[in-house]
Amino acid sequence: MSVVVAIPARYQSVRYPGKPLVALKGATGKSRSLVERTFLAAVEAKGIDRVIVATDDSRIAAHANQFGAEVMMTSPKCRNGTERCAEVLSRITPTPDLMINVQGDAPLTPPDFIEALVSGIGASDVATPVLRCDMQILSRFRNDRRNGRVGGTLAVMDNDSRALYFSKEVIPYADGIESEAAARTVFHHVGLYAYTPKALADYLAWQPGILELREGLEQLRFLENGASIACVEVEAKGRPFWELNNPIDVERIEQALQGAGII
Repeated sequence: MSVVVAIPARYQSVRYPGKPLVALKGATGKSRSLVERTFLAAVEAKGIDRVIVATDDSRIAAHANQFGAEVMMTSPKCRNGTERCAEVLSRITPTPDLMINVQGDAPLTPPDFIEALVSGIGASDVATPVLRCDMQILSRFRNDRRNGRVGGTLAVMDNDSRALYFSKEVIPYADGIESEAAARTVFHHVGLYAYTPKALADYLAWQPGILELREGLEQLRFLENGASIACVEVEAKGRPFWELNNPIDVERIEQALQGAGII
């Protein structure tokens, strides 16, 4: 199976402009940008043919070239990372069997999360990883929402691990959860996707729906149009996972990098 990874990276962000270029200190105190750390995580995955930083910003492109990444300039009309991945797919030959979207705000993505999607997509149109919460992570989600911050994303699934919904709210209702066992029934969605070529072509043909626009979650366009998303459960194996969504997350991610010994 041929697999290409695209890392969508845009400079303009409503919540955090210039986010891909934010410096993050690792275990040795060395700073690397968010997009570089995401790239370094992606290239460690086994069975990947290419890793491409996809951007519409010359500053990000120049920076990515400096650390040795393959860069593709994409249209500023792309409304989200999935549309940017679809453009990358349309411009590379031969067409790969799978396109992986490693979002540029996820420098703590373990390489085996990427590998799990390749093996776990099965007959679905899309695959995406989910992590069981613990009380610490669940408390962060609840605290962010109570303080008006939009943090990570939660997922709910059917009995066959197919996605039913994704939300920036804490779902299912979790205010009464105070034990580790109960917290593990809540799933943190990791912003990483494997798509079939057909799924990406279909995505471009559909207009954003109400749920996608309300939540600001691109993957809901698939669900609104009846496509299947396999939720592949992964394990952090003691390595914290957190995305950079708000400035407060810089400290959280740096602590995780240092705790994991990532330079």
